[in-house]
Amino acid sequence: MTADDAALRRPMSVEPEALRRLCVAAARRSGADRETAEALARSIVLAERRGRPQVGVTHLLDYLAALEAGAIRGDAEPLTDRRGVVLRADARRNIPHVAFERLLPELTAEARRSGVAVLAVREAYTCGELGHFTSAVAEEGLVALAAANSPALVALGAAGGAVLGTNPFSLAAPAPEAPVLVDQGIGRVAYVSIREAAQRGESLPPGWALDRDGRETSDAGAALEGSLLPDGLKAANLGLVVEILAGLAGGSWSVDAPPFDGGAESPRVGLFLLALDPELAGPGFLDRLGRHVARLEREHGVAVPGRRRARLDRVELDAALLADLRRRAGEAEIARRLRDRPAR
Repeated sequence: MTADDAALRRPMSVEPEALRRLCVAAARRSGADRETAEALARSIVLAERRGRPQVGVTHLLDYLAALEAGAIRGDAEPLTDRRGVVLRADARRNIPHVAFERLLPELTAEARRSGVAVLAVREAYTCGELGHFTSAVAEEGLVALAAANSPALVALGAAGGAVLGTNPFSLAAPAPEAPVLVDQGIGRVAYVSIREAAQRGESLPPGWALDRDGRETSDAGAALEGSLLPDGLKAANLGLVVEILAGLAGGSWSVDAPPFDGGAESPRVGLFLLALDPELAGPGFLDRLGRHVARLEREHGVAVPGRRRARLDRVELDAALLADLRRRAGEAEIARRLRDRPAR
């Protein structure tokens, strides 16, 4: 690595609110209306603060490119209706975050009234961090289960071609201090991590990916032309479950969805979210859950997902990535106020 390369990859520390403003400005300049830009920025910053940079600012660049290409209609108003406890939304090729934020109050109210409520979003761009949606429901005192598909990236079967998305699955439940939050895909690594490895010329560990001829490869560039491998048969089965739930929400099947990182066509995927009132299990369930989680952590040494770290007070970004975001935001005044400094 040259000195220039090292300088570009030097981590810089940014305050979350300053980062949010930059993300909003960049999304607005790329064609998003105010509501879409704010919803997207909130999800990106929260992913970074949770220590998940692969669905943070790096992934924001995919959203910006999709806005500029027309794959995301950043000013589209979602069309909503309901059938009993099921709230439905046509995102009209916008990000699902807009429909979700609009319907969250109605979703939580229905879950408290009926014990259960469902949100089904169709015709949407990809979700990014799925835990963004479930954790928002958990903050309202409810248990949330969500599934979303994506364009086909993962192989399943002897042919070796991509037939499933990375298909994230998430569950969040309220607990003292921090909620339980499970958020995972079915591959051994995120697609954006493979892409970054290809850009850096790095090799992949065995068992991560196949080339376009269906042969296992350690070449990240060949993997981009081929497919990812699921993290075992059980993960593959979970991917099928997610695909069915996303299809139930009205989303395209993954094999029919155009790539999310190129072109003007929307993947038109589905988001399925189930909100449950914990009182379904009887009074005091959340207290029981809190005690159980504490016991798992204290007596059994379990690292319960979602509770391993506090939200970061400052976000670290590569210097080159921060500079690119500033350029895309095009707001010198915001950039001057960032008060960034090299991370210690």
